[in-house]
Amino acid sequence: MANREAFLAKVRAAQPAALDLPDVPLFDTPGGDLRERFAAALALMGGACRDADSADAVLAMIRERFGADASIASAAPEVPGTRALDADTPPASLENVHVGVVRARFGVAETGSVWLSEREYRVNSLGYLVQHLVVLLDPAQIVAGLQHAYRRDDFRDARYAVLVTGPSATADIEGVLIQGAQGVRSLTVVWLPA
Repeated sequence: MANREAFLAKVRAAQPAALDLPDVPLFDTPGGDLRERFAAALALMGGACRDADSADAVLAMIRERFGADASIASAAPEVPGTRALDADTPPASLENVHVGVVRARFGVAETGSVWLSEREYRVNSLGYLVQHLVVLLDPAQIVAGLQHAYRRDDFRDARYAVLVTGPSATADIEGVLIQGAQGVRSLTVVWLPA
């Protein structure tokens, strides 16, 4: 153990001094409606957008699309799940959940991405082990481009954050696109004001 600790101490001591992050410039972004741009970019990546006027409408959409018996783990307080989900939920226990529901802090029109952190997921595996992910997004919380996202305080202050754009997909094998290969099979963004 002494050799290991001595080695780690040398590595820690050899770290360069911390540098300030560079300023991210603001680039020109295309004009037009942010919501339309977001939906178009998300569709290119295999995701879909839906409108809902209430949490009850979201739950009805989930049941209609995935069946009345679909198990639902919801990190969004307005949409009840059929499975309990809290900070003590073992991540692996979400392996047999059909639908995960989460509210994104914001979306990025440029890429059709939603921003999620450990606060939104509650259990990070919610975004990866469930079969289908339903993301609630307030249309007023869309930024134009990635450079705008990097300037947000919630982006800088999160311990863990991810920009999710569409379902999991791969086209490695013979150029055939397979969705859901390493994660969620579908991603649906539901427009629902906070």
